[in-house]
Amino acid sequence: MAAAGTVAVPARAATVLWRFSRPHTVIGTAVSVTGLFAIAVDSLQGVDAGRAAFHLFWTLVAGLAVNVFIVGINQITDVEIDRVNKPGLPIAAGDLTVERAWWIVGAAGALPVILALTQGVLELAAVLAALAIGTAYSVPPARLKRFPLVASLCVSGVRSAIVNLGVAAHFTAALGPGGATIPPGVWALTAFVLPFSLAIAILKDVPDAEGDRAYRIATFTVRHGGRAVLRAGLAVLTLAYAGMASLGPLLVDGADPSDRARFTRFYLQVWLLFFLEYAIVPISCLAG
Repeated sequence: MAAAGTVAVPARAATVLWRFSRPHTVIGTAVSVTGLFAIAVDSLQGVDAGRAAFHLFWTLVAGLAVNVFIVGINQITDVEIDRVNKPGLPIAAGDLTVERAWWIVGAAGALPVILALTQGVLELAAVLAALAIGTAYSVPPARLKRFPLVASLCVSGVRSAIVNLGVAAHFTAALGPGGATIPPGVWALTAFVLPFSLAIAILKDVPDAEGDRAYRIATFTVRHGGRAVLRAGLAVLTLAYAGMASLGPLLVDGADPSDRARFTRFYLQVWLLFFLEYAIVPISCLAG
C-alpha cells in the first residue's frame, strides 16, 4: 500500500500540472513550434540533423514554459472568476494552492529566459515580449483583459506575430548560414493565423459570460451577447480561410514547371495535402 501511495502522489501532481497548463494551449504551442521548424528546415540547405533536433527540443521547452507562465498567471489572478466560469481548473477546484501556483509560474517564466540567453537576441526578444504581454494581460494595474479589443490583440499578437516570426527567425538564424530570415511559408502562415487567432480570442469568452459579467470584465460577449460574438468569430474565420486561399499561392512560390525535380516535389506536396484532408475533416467532426 505504501508503494502504491508513493506512486500516486507524483501521478496526481502531474495531472494537476497538466490541467494547470491548459492542455489545448500546450498542444497548440507544440504544433506551432514543430510546424515552424519544418518550414524553416525546408527553406534551408544541408541542415545537420543532430543540430536541428537540439534546437527543436530546446525551443519546444522554452515555448511550452512560456505557455505555462501565461495561462498560469491568468489562473492566479482569476481565481474567483474561474470558480464561476471554470470550476474544474486546479486552483478554483482547490487542487492547487496559489502559493504553489506562483512557484510553478516563476519557474516557467525563468526557464525560457535562461534558455534564450544562450540562444541569441532573437529568441530572447520573442520570449521577453511574450512574457510581458502575458503579464500585462492578467496582472493589475494593467490587466488588459478588461479591454476587449486590446485583450484580443494580445492573444492574437502572441499566437501569430511573436510565435510565428520570432520562432522562424530563431530557427533560420541557428541552423542556416545566412542569418535570420523569414521563409515565404511563414509569412503565409502568419497571414492566416492572425485573423484565426483573433477569432479564438473573442470566441473563448462566450462560455465565460456569467463570471466575466459578475466581476465586471467587459468582454465582447458581455457587451454584445454571445450570438453576436459567434457571428463575428465565424466571419473572421471565413476571412482567414478566404485570405489563405487567395493570397497563399502568391506568398509561396513552390512550383516551377521548367524544373522537373522541383515540380515533382510540388506535385507530391499536393498529394500530402490531399492525405491531410482525410485527417483534418474527421478530427474536426470528432472535436465538434
